[in-house]
Amino acid sequence: MSTFQELELIPALQQAIEAAGFDTPTPIQSLSLPPILAGKDVLAQAPTGSGKTAAFGLGLLQRLDSNSIRTQALVLCPTRELADQVGKELRRLAMAIPNVKLSLLTGGIALGPQLASLTHAPHIVVGTPGRVQELLHKQALDVSGIEVLVLDEADRMLDMGFEKSIKDILKRLPRARQSLLFSATWPDEIRELAKTSLREPVEVAVEGADSRPQVDARFFEVTLDAKTAALMGLLLQHRPESTVVFCNTKRDVDDVAEALANAGFAAAALHGDLEQRDRDEVLVRFSNRSLSVLVASDVAARGLDVKDLACVVNYELPTDPDVYLHRTGRTARAGESGLALNLVTPRENSRALQIEDRSGEKLRWERAPLNARPADVPKAAMRTLRIDAGRTDKLRPGDVLGALTGAAGLKAADIGKIDVFATRSYVAIRADLLKAAVAGLQAGKIKGRSFRVRAL
Repeated sequence: MSTFQELELIPALQQAIEAAGFDTPTPIQSLSLPPILAGKDVLAQAPTGSGKTAAFGLGLLQRLDSNSIRTQALVLCPTRELADQVGKELRRLAMAIPNVKLSLLTGGIALGPQLASLTHAPHIVVGTPGRVQELLHKQALDVSGIEVLVLDEADRMLDMGFEKSIKDILKRLPRARQSLLFSATWPDEIRELAKTSLREPVEVAVEGADSRPQVDARFFEVTLDAKTAALMGLLLQHRPESTVVFCNTKRDVDDVAEALANAGFAAAALHGDLEQRDRDEVLVRFSNRSLSVLVASDVAARGLDVKDLACVVNYELPTDPDVYLHRTGRTARAGESGLALNLVTPRENSRALQIEDRSGEKLRWERAPLNARPADVPKAAMRTLRIDAGRTDKLRPGDVLGALTGAAGLKAADIGKIDVFATRSYVAIRADLLKAAVAGLQAGKIKGRSFRVRAL
């Protein structure tokens, strides 16, 4: 397939393709669209940015019956951000199809509005596995009419710990459906998932799809009372820009985060006892580089996806080797190698042996550099400023940027990521300019209005 005209797409999709300026199909579109449009299951290896969203989007929209008020397509994505992108692309492709309703069902935002959106069934659902599973358990989402399932960036979903959620969702879907699985890598776990979710799939792969990235995993045998000193010593030795420290209990999460913060590290805790707003705040600060260390439990970190995560530390090894692989897989993305540091007490040696058996490789053991009273602790490059206003106040990222570069006198290069939620907004500011930014916004206005501003 060398042109979109070779496909027998409905006129509305041909119109959308022309409006979007699509000229020549990308390699993944050329390989996957013909079998997708023929109704076959497809297992596709394709990296981010290869055009895969348009490939499965055109396929599911081609068979969509917008006159039938039922949910006909489900797209599962690893993160809220990716789900948002996919939703926007599908809406763009569906621009000429009348009355198409698409619902975004993702974690990290209030459940109420999503429940309300399901009062009248959407034609298409794009969501993250955890939130979709939650809505299925509440019997708020009817998937009995699903005709197309898409698993987008499936390897990332597995690395982020969504395997059980995906399997639970699959059990609830009609067997007579088309299933499309897109993944940048094809490790054994993806092959196994394909066996259980696809029927005689057509396999396609494009050049540039990544092989499974390498994790530089190092193991350190330490006594229980020396763990915190070992952790601090390793953080000072390697000085990673961003680190997630996994603990097996909430108490350890709090204790380790407090110890690191008291020692001068930009660290915070993330576990299931946090309110959603506090959880969002911690995640925002970590993703915008205001926090350099996030201490987390497995449950709280499920769905966490941070671009360019430099390091994962297992403060305690998990009892399940697959959980270990999910944890450490977060630090190796887009072909980059990652660093995994593992603190192992003598009673955890059996867990280390299980990991060795599971990986099929000898573990690399080293001596931990103990440092209970660290000096020269690296500081986070950014700090976060919180504005008590958000989408309900019609606030947009551009409004915040304009106020900071205007009345506050900052340069655009001094300003990092801006996140706007329903009632709050967060902006990363170069650490040494935080006071000036707060003073400027407190003295000035945003969109002609004064809002409460504070530094975090």
